[in-house]
Amino acid sequence: MPTDQASATPARHAVVGLLAHVDAGKTTLAEALLYCSGTIRAAGRVDHGDAHLDFDPIERDRGITVFAKQMVIEHDNARLMFLDTPGHVDFCAEAERTLGVLDLAVLVVGANDGVQGHARTLWRLLKRYDVPTIVFVNKMDLAGAQAQTVLDELQRKLDAGCYDHARVTDPQVQEQLATTDDDALEEYLDQGSVSNERVRDLVRTRKAFPVLFGAALRMEGARELLEVLARLALPPQADAPFAARVYKVARDQRGERVAFAKVLGGTLRAKTLLEGVTATGKPWSNKVDQLRIYHANKYEVVGEVPAGWTCAATGLAHVVPGDGLGAAGGRRAPLLEPVLDYKVEPHDCDAHAVYRALCELAEEDPLLGAAWVEELQEVRVRLMGVVQQEVVQRLLLERYGLAVGFGPGSIRYAETIAQPVVGVGHFEPLRHYAEVHLLLEPLPQGSGVVLGTRCSEDDLDRNWQRLILTNAMERPHRGTLVGAPITNMRITLVAGRAHAKHTEGGDFRQATYRAIRQGLMQARSEGQCVLLEPWYAFELEVPAHKVGRALADLQRMGARFLAPQVTGEMALIEGEAPVATMGDYALQVSAYTGGQGRLFVELAGYEPCHDADQVVSEAAYDPRADLPHTPDSVFCSHGAGYTVPWDQVPQHAHVSPDPSRYRPWREADETFFGRV
Repeated sequence: MPTDQASATPARHAVVGLLAHVDAGKTTLAEALLYCSGTIRAAGRVDHGDAHLDFDPIERDRGITVFAKQMVIEHDNARLMFLDTPGHVDFCAEAERTLGVLDLAVLVVGANDGVQGHARTLWRLLKRYDVPTIVFVNKMDLAGAQAQTVLDELQRKLDAGCYDHARVTDPQVQEQLATTDDDALEEYLDQGSVSNERVRDLVRTRKAFPVLFGAALRMEGARELLEVLARLALPPQADAPFAARVYKVARDQRGERVAFAKVLGGTLRAKTLLEGVTATGKPWSNKVDQLRIYHANKYEVVGEVPAGWTCAATGLAHVVPGDGLGAAGGRRAPLLEPVLDYKVEPHDCDAHAVYRALCELAEEDPLLGAAWVEELQEVRVRLMGVVQQEVVQRLLLERYGLAVGFGPGSIRYAETIAQPVVGVGHFEPLRHYAEVHLLLEPLPQGSGVVLGTRCSEDDLDRNWQRLILTNAMERPHRGTLVGAPITNMRITLVAGRAHAKHTEGGDFRQATYRAIRQGLMQARSEGQCVLLEPWYAFELEVPAHKVGRALADLQRMGARFLAPQVTGEMALIEGEAPVATMGDYALQVSAYTGGQGRLFVELAGYEPCHDADQVVSEAAYDPRADLPHTPDSVFCSHGAGYTVPWDQVPQHAHVSPDPSRYRPWREADETFFGRV
């Protein structure tokens, strides 16, 4: 039955994320929290297939968490809304999407495994999203588990502010906490101790990180963790304008689209009309049909949701994960992304139907990036790894009745430029007219594509300028070396012209596409195009007597690495290497070390390709033959349109170049429009 609110609001509230590397025992800890709080009568187990949060058949079959879920626990006058995230590296993007809505996070580390590579990736993400974090060291009941050994590793690999919360009153820990903050040090010197409230402030500001030890399977440490979380929870923000952030989009059992969001300020009510802009710049407005508060696979319908709560809304047809609603505004670009493209191979089904189904799945996971390659008449998709590949296969079969396979993965390259260049596009068949001048400039790694304008409204009306920049965001633009997507680039509208009678919206779309492409062709002709490839940051752990073999392999792969760190019988090598050269090296490590070696990798970003000439040669990409991305322009003479090759377009342009507009970007010059 619908209600005005799920229940009476406790004094304090927090949205808490549960994060871990795979097999650390995160789902088991969730069961222990539910049981110790009295929310459930009996705890389920992953190995028995009856865990309350891993209710999806895919998760129960594989024994891992694939989709983020929510559970609600009330403890000590605090409402804790837990978001259980996937631990497998193939679904780290699903985990990242939840971080922007968290008040607190619990990072689960297995005492037997210590701080693995994926745990360090999660820690880096938590730092980026500024989420206060508690570390729960699980599986302390295993033989050989040593609390101090794990704590030392946490302080060394994660942050020196990690401290044993059970010993918070010990002089040594008090002294450690005092050194993390000037105010804490002053209090310690004045009073001889750091107060509990001061410790909570240190945790909330990410200067200190409580570490709790336990064994979730035996319910050890779960109650203490609840106590810590309840004390860190805060009263909800009052009297703020409405704002919300979408962190997940899914389909319920009836196939209805459901958007999961956190209300950051104000109140969200059912039947409210919300407005926003799609990724391509098109405005939308939708009415919220229903608001739900989920607990595992069950939900309660509510009439309104206050600030600080997470909820699920139906009726929002256009939002995607990362979208801001109301005062939140904007879209957050993810840090993690797939680096492999796969060809989708339909089995006795229509390729176009597969593409439509994948586009629907991409609403839930935008990083899938389903694409129809017209010239090859094939579907391609971006995936993190083999496990995600199997999940997508099963979803296509169970939801849509489509059986598919996947070809071998290929490296997802990217392209950028090394020096600024101006691109000119002109589109003037009979009774049409548009001209666009764009300044393309290189940006640092990880910047994406940033769009803006410094064009005067006296030369081109504001509406036309917005249309040009919207058109530039509508589709990914291919580079001219191998046809890979462009990135790390600023695109600035510097000049343009419309016709009072003959200009239509589609004319500027054509002129914009051609201007970007013409600029890239000019950069290619000047040798200023740069091919980028993904690199991994890696940790390679091998027996000490196998270091020679490991170093030889890394040198062969073109890796950069530090000197090996030998501890006892094992050696640790840290560094970075191209994804293309690492390939299946994890399997090789396991083979030549007899199963004793381990390789952990995470995406470090894109860098100039180590064998660019070979990749470009093998791709044999002809940018002039890529007609959907033509760099040529269309002009009109004697009542008929004619094509002008890209290298002659600037000489035919109708807008005279203004060198003052083509100078390198300065912050005061430009109105920011968007980022792709």
